[in-house]
Amino acid sequence: MRRRTHRSDGGQATVELALVLPVVVVLALGLIQVGLVVRSAVLVQHSAREGVRVAATGGSTREVEDAVIGSSGLSPRDSQVTRSIDGDRVTVQVVHVARTEVPLVGPLLPEVTLTATVTMRREAG
Repeated sequence: MRRRTHRSDGGQATVELALVLPVVVVLALGLIQVGLVVRSAVLVQHSAREGVRVAATGGSTREVEDAVIGSSGLSPRDSQVTRSIDGDRVTVQVVHVARTEVPLVGPLLPEVTLTATVTMRREAG
């Protein structure tokens, strides 16, 4: 009678894990970075709306900047706020540079410039 010899496949699973794990980790970190950029885009849009509300009620440029930065938590170093008045309309534009911060994938991706422009009618006051 012949004996069957079984080969151990334990090492095969380890090698497969060693090959696949780095790819999975990089993909997960890339997904996290995309999520952070999307979050920043939402914050930029929200802060522009808050800033134009202050500007529409007659707020100064400094008050508009404070409203933009205070409502979103965006870094003043990475953000630029512009207010313009045209007749009965006021426009606030927020430009923010979203830095790529996630390890491993951050240095591979460029910084993303996000812009939001909101216009609102000035309130009589």
